[in-house]
Amino acid sequence: MNISMLRTKLHRATVTGADLNYEGSVSICPDLIKASGLLINERVDIYNCNNGARFSTYVIKGKKGEICLNGAAARHVQKGDLVIICSYCGLSLEEAPQHEPTVVFVDEKNRVKEKRKESRKNNK
Repeated sequence: MNISMLRTKLHRATVTGADLNYEGSVSICPDLIKASGLLINERVDIYNCNNGARFSTYVIKGKKGEICLNGAAARHVQKGDLVIICSYCGLSLEEAPQHEPTVVFVDEKNRVKEKRKESRKNNK
């Protein structure tokens, strides 16, 4: 049996744009893609801290500092909103207890403030 576990998270990134006329996806700063380990075209879930919207899309490479929601996803955000961007992976019940997702905390300009592995001992 496999279960879905958090793989990587960008915590409280600031939306820099919303482009309704683009074909779809989320444009993410290359530095954040690298720090988090996200992959181009990887499915991500996005949680808007300002309005509670939760939706899925996929990653494309953006410009430095950019978090831009494109296409239909642009309807769920406004410039300046804070979002959490997560990807997940499937692990066996045996693998899951040792899994440590990567969490990247960013500042208001979407620069990496802290990067860490989350272990179960951090979840008390």
